[in-house]
Amino acid sequence: MIYNERDLRQAQALDIAQKMCVAARTAPKGKGVDIVECAVADGDEQERIACAMEAIGEERGHKFFLRDADCVRQSLAVVLVGTRAKVQGLNCGRCGFATCGEKPASAPCEVNAVDVGIALGAAAAKAADYRVDTRIMFSAGVAAEHLGLLGEDVGQVYAIPVSISSKSPLFDRG
Repeated sequence: MIYNERDLRQAQALDIAQKMCVAARTAPKGKGVDIVECAVADGDEQERIACAMEAIGEERGHKFFLRDADCVRQSLAVVLVGTRAKVQGLNCGRCGFATCGEKPASAPCEVNAVDVGIALGAAAAKAADYRVDTRIMFSAGVAAEHLGLLGEDVGQVYAIPVSISSKSPLFDRG
């Protein structure tokens, strides 16, 4: 039997996206506390993200949200990475407050933010291992967070669209 590569792209993109989540999950975490959440969206959920991006872009006047929504639509899957808020009790001051007790609940713990960054780097590196096109997107993450796709209590969400094509829709954008 012959399997045309074009017919395998969607399944391959989902497989690689799942492996990206594994890489994000196993990335080092501050104090060894795992509060990172990961998921893969495709199909209808991917379209919901793109529509939310357009609505948020219009509301805030951010044209790049509209541009990025098109990139999400042209991708085969979207990896989502975010964090549950948990004060780590280090009193490090990295959040801008002298102690964790002084930090308001609305201010994110810097250790949580770094954990998301490390998880994103691990996921992007795994995608690079397979030579698929990706781009870490703040805009798509904001939309996914707005939709509660990783859970209502998950914040600092970023998205990584995954594309397998001869010309990446994620670069050379208008």
